[in-house]
Amino acid sequence: MHIAIITAGGAGMFCGSCMHDNTWARALMAAGAEVSLIPTYTPIRVDEADVSSQHVFFGGINVYLASKWRWWNAVPSFTRRWLDHPAIIRLATRKAVSNDAAELGQLTLDMLAGESGPQREQVEELAKFIGEQLRPDVVVFSNALLAGAVRRIKQLFTGPVLCVLQGDDIFLDSLPDSHREPVLQALRDRARDFDGFITHSRYYAEHMAAELTVRLDRFHQLPLGIDLTGHDGQPRSAGDPFTVGYFARLCPEKGLHLLIEAFARLHAKHPRTRLRVGGYLGERDRLYFEYVRSQAAHLGAACEFVGSPASQAEKVEFLKSLDVLSVPTVYREPKGLSILEAMANGVPVVQPAHGTFPELLKATQGGLLFEPGNLDDLVAKWESLLRNPNERLRLAIAGQMQVRESYSSQTMAEQTLRLFDSLTRRPETARP
Repeated sequence: MHIAIITAGGAGMFCGSCMHDNTWARALMAAGAEVSLIPTYTPIRVDEADVSSQHVFFGGINVYLASKWRWWNAVPSFTRRWLDHPAIIRLATRKAVSNDAAELGQLTLDMLAGESGPQREQVEELAKFIGEQLRPDVVVFSNALLAGAVRRIKQLFTGPVLCVLQGDDIFLDSLPDSHREPVLQALRDRARDFDGFITHSRYYAEHMAAELTVRLDRFHQLPLGIDLTGHDGQPRSAGDPFTVGYFARLCPEKGLHLLIEAFARLHAKHPRTRLRVGGYLGERDRLYFEYVRSQAAHLGAACEFVGSPASQAEKVEFLKSLDVLSVPTVYREPKGLSILEAMANGVPVVQPAHGTFPELLKATQGGLLFEPGNLDDLVAKWESLLRNPNERLRLAIAGQMQVRESYSSQTMAEQTLRLFDSLTRRPETARP
């Protein structure tokens, strides 16, 4: 089976969705499938072997300029092709290109206009590549906001075209009021072009079925999966000092400011505790991060900011230094990769009881839930693990066992191939 996965680059940052797409592609290859991982907007950035193709479709520079200047498509094609070179895109995205939803409303509408909008040449290029050159068995988009290309692709490609939903609503909610409703209406119209949707939780399937006004029976659920190679941490007795950890993007959405405030309360009651914070810091969030650091200054050496690990091995070593991990997101998380990575290394978690976390922790038994936004409850859950080391160890052992049994990239690949095999054999059904 040949599977084409169309992923969206993260403008030079470590992006959980494109990192997961890369892991997914590698696992499918290891399972015997042929996989083409096709980047859009920008090259992807991952902390493992990158299996994406060099050609970037919908190159971010050209997409931006075509949306800004309607005459841009009249520029000679060799100039536009040069701007799609991965090295040029990487250079531009160091500082200049934003992926902030608040700045991208009109561009998103232009992308969803597809074959009738300013990105029509880019749509045609991708459609011909898929339908005439690549000719896979299944096409998977990992970003619903690329849906403008699907209608034209389906004129040249007869196999199933699916969409993985893994945070599109977060982008929509961040759009300014002037663009959110028009974008949502355009996305609802284009969503009907897909043959089905994939989510990683029942919660997110129900949420996005309502958001996109499509039937729930068009959704399929696949587990998240992580490559367990190198994740060699083992459940252990709590350290001294007891260490709380955070590993995610350093941004307000992930709740870093809440974590700092909650830890300050814990530390006031239990001075022999410490906090270690790791993750990627983007340009957009530098002022926020400086504010958070100033709020944590009174904690002194008890709070350590370690930055973004340069490799997977460094990330694993960071996780192994923790006694518990918490990422108190203010939004309803659809994935939770860092939670799986912590549990894979024998580290229990304490997470807000919203989004995918209740399902994930029910399935793994690898942590505790706290009431979203209730920092006293978060502190109480940390204290319960500090005071009950046997319970903390039990959660660590259970979480690691379940992640290794049910959330490996190998398991994800096996379930994916079963799903895709059933879809390629199934006669086409009417869409709503």
